[in-house]
Amino acid sequence: MTPIRRQYLKIKSSYPDSIVLFRLGDFYETFDEDAGVVARELEITLTSRTMGKGLRVPMAGVPAHSVDSYLARLVRKGYQVAICEQLSDPALAKGGLVERDVVRVVTPGTVFEDSLLDQKANNYLAAVALRGPQAGLAYVDITTGEFAATELPAAQLPLELARVGPAETLLPRSVNPTSIVQSTAAPLPPDAHRPGEPGGEPGPSDSESGPPGGGAERGEWGFTPADDALFEPAAARQALLAHYRILTLESFGCEDWPLAVSAAGAILGYLGHTQKSARVRLQNLAAYSTRRFMALDERTRHNLELFQGGRQQQRQFSLLAAIDRTRTPMGGRLLRRWLGQPLLELGELEQRLAAVAGFYNDGVTRRQAADMLGRIADLERILGRIAAGVALPRELLALKTGLAAIPELRQMTAALTPNRPPPGDTPAADGLSGDMETPAAGLSGDMETPGDGFSGDMETPGDGLSGDMSPPPAGAGLAALGAALTPVPEVVELLAAALA
Repeated sequence: MTPIRRQYLKIKSSYPDSIVLFRLGDFYETFDEDAGVVARELEITLTSRTMGKGLRVPMAGVPAHSVDSYLARLVRKGYQVAICEQLSDPALAKGGLVERDVVRVVTPGTVFEDSLLDQKANNYLAAVALRGPQAGLAYVDITTGEFAATELPAAQLPLELARVGPAETLLPRSVNPTSIVQSTAAPLPPDAHRPGEPGGEPGPSDSESGPPGGGAERGEWGFTPADDALFEPAAARQALLAHYRILTLESFGCEDWPLAVSAAGAILGYLGHTQKSARVRLQNLAAYSTRRFMALDERTRHNLELFQGGRQQQRQFSLLAAIDRTRTPMGGRLLRRWLGQPLLELGELEQRLAAVAGFYNDGVTRRQAADMLGRIADLERILGRIAAGVALPRELLALKTGLAAIPELRQMTAALTPNRPPPGDTPAADGLSGDMETPAAGLSGDMETPGDGFSGDMETPGDGLSGDMSPPPAGAGLAALGAALTPVPEVVELLAAALA
């Protein structure tokens, strides 16, 4: 057996449930069973390579310069992909063996690549902890930093999972996901199709076949088995305390919710395992109660055609498609969350609709604010890409432009919420106004603690664009919100600014 074969087997043993893309020069190669899966799913040639005396192993590879497109196809089918990079210079390698290790595991719930993301929908990684009649649920979008958790009766878990719609859901290995899946299978009208069924839209994890943890075995919400130790309450609590550098979880409102803490801690442990070289920016954990919002089962969502409509359940025929005229991806994601989580508290609903009425009645301000929003990029995801170290120079320029627009936008919307404190000075882009050829000047220091160029608490990116993003997603009464937004759909983003 050759040294490179031994190196590969050692790395593969640490990631048995993932397809390992092993960097060899200008290619990423796969071997053994992984090679067969990759050749079939990507429709590329399956070859072989000699790896020792009398040892020839299957091999399939893709060019390094175009790996993103192949990676997207694998992840869309529900596979986990471990990216193994060369960490040392081949010219300086001792004995001719280059040092290699996995730098990142790409899963459906942990993607940063634009080709794998819907701009106007969150990409959630969720985790579920169960104990008797109670359940804990946590979810995170690593591209925006949103992080929330709740504790609820286990019987209500399917409804909340249906609302969140995670791309990937972590479960302890000791838990069988069948019970959760079966409880979600409420009967639908005979002419309806579930996502992933013939005649319906493809589900997020559809695949013909695949290895453990991939493809069809993952289910509607991409169930991924995780070590039970990640969900252990004491370890999960300590992981949260260490991540946020705090002594108690009381400020997050989940000190007395052990199952919510277990689920949230499991997410942190999983991110630590998969995002080895990437730094994930998370907002403060937001504990929320499902009693504040109306629970909508699958039949109700289908009948209201919230996110899919028509006989074939397609997005373009949905209520969301009919009213979504938002100007930024952030506004699109906010509108989607509001439609899926209707408010039950009258005071909050009236405040929201009052702001809608303000924009509807003031056409000049509405048009000015809408034009300004049209110049603002996706600040949430840009900040996430900066923290992960994958941001491009043009994204830094877009961040500068967006931050510079915030003070004027806040002033413009201040009159709609007279009970709000005055916005004051927000020199958001001052630190970014220098030479953008040297972007570090405006982004100084540890990227988890942005430099002076950013104003306010950067746990709430784009201050004034989408409100305080620390609380969990809020919803609105469907009929009232739909009626109010239909004449002026872009008002969602303006409303978010007014309620900041």
